[in-house]
Amino acid sequence: MSYCVNCGVELEASLKECPLCNTPVINPNKNISQPITDRPYPTSKGQVEVVKRKDLGILLTVVLSATSITCFLLNLLVFQGSLWSFLVIGVCICLFFFAFPAVIYTKTPIYLSLLADGIAVAIYLYMISYLTPSTKWFWQLGLPIVVTLVILIELFTLLARKLPFTILSGSLYLFVEIPAFCVILELFIKRFLNSPYRITWSAVVLTVCAIIDIALITILAKKRLRNEVRRRLHF
Repeated sequence: MSYCVNCGVELEASLKECPLCNTPVINPNKNISQPITDRPYPTSKGQVEVVKRKDLGILLTVVLSATSITCFLLNLLVFQGSLWSFLVIGVCICLFFFAFPAVIYTKTPIYLSLLADGIAVAIYLYMISYLTPSTKWFWQLGLPIVVTLVILIELFTLLARKLPFTILSGSLYLFVEIPAFCVILELFIKRFLNSPYRITWSAVVLTVCAIIDIALITILAKKRLRNEVRRRLHF
């Protein structure tokens, strides 16, 4: 027995509409021969126009340039106590170089892009040195550290692009470069502090990473062991 969906009156099986309110009787088990033309939602999907990289690059350049210029003018004309605007300008320069290969010119070689990022960071540190009593820390500590980092990152990128790269091999490259950077960093600090050239805390990092490197080399050398590790770790 069925009932009208509108008024609830009891209906006979042979009726095609309600005798009380004339509401059509539709059996959900039967196919509807006449398609529903009046749909509550549109059938076509809309899409927002994609922003072009050129327009996004122009917007980024204008915003960073305006920020740098306005802060410099404020520093020059109003807040003249220190060269605080160099901090903001340096950040804007770094952001521009970081975003350049991703937004403005995507065909920039990755090695050139990493070099430009390192130069931007070095410029920022040099601007910070104007706010300190001496620039000795920049030439003996800041700049050498940035150069070392750029060289190590460039080397990691070269190995990742020229040699077969997996999570295991990438981890091996990383755990080789980490202790190398720590040792070089400690030597730079010793030179800056006029201390004897001797590694202390970096030796701990070197020892730990050496153990990890030996384990990774063993895994990479044994195919069955390598496959088992990949299966266990799901990569």
